[in-house]
Amino acid sequence: MKTDGSGAEKPGVEASVAIGVKALQFVAGDPTQIQRFLALSGLEVGQLRAAAAEPAFFAGLLDFLLGHEPTLLAFAEQADVTPEAVARARERLGQSFDAVPR
Repeated sequence: MKTDGSGAEKPGVEASVAIGVKALQFVAGDPTQIQRFLALSGLEVGQLRAAAAEPAFFAGLLDFLLGHEPTLLAFAEQADVTPEAVARARERLGQSFDAVPR
C-alpha cells in the first residue's frame, strides 16, 4: 500500500471496497442502523442490491459511518479496523470514483 504522507498506509480500491462491504454487513445486520441509513440515503430495502453495484455506493455508506462517531467506533471495533482506516478508504473510493467517466 502507498502512504498518505502521514506515514499511514492508503488502502487500494479493492481494500477500500472490502471495508465498504464490511460496512454494509454491519449496517444491514442492525435494524436501527439500516433504518437510519435508508432514511438518510432515501433508498428502500429493495434498492440496496442494485445500489451496491454502483461505484459511489460504498463511498456514501462510509460517509454514513463517518458522520456518526458512535456508529463509526462500533463498526471499526466489529470489523477490526481503525476509524482512520475507514476515513482513508472513503477518501480512496472518492478519488477512484471521481475519475470514472460519466
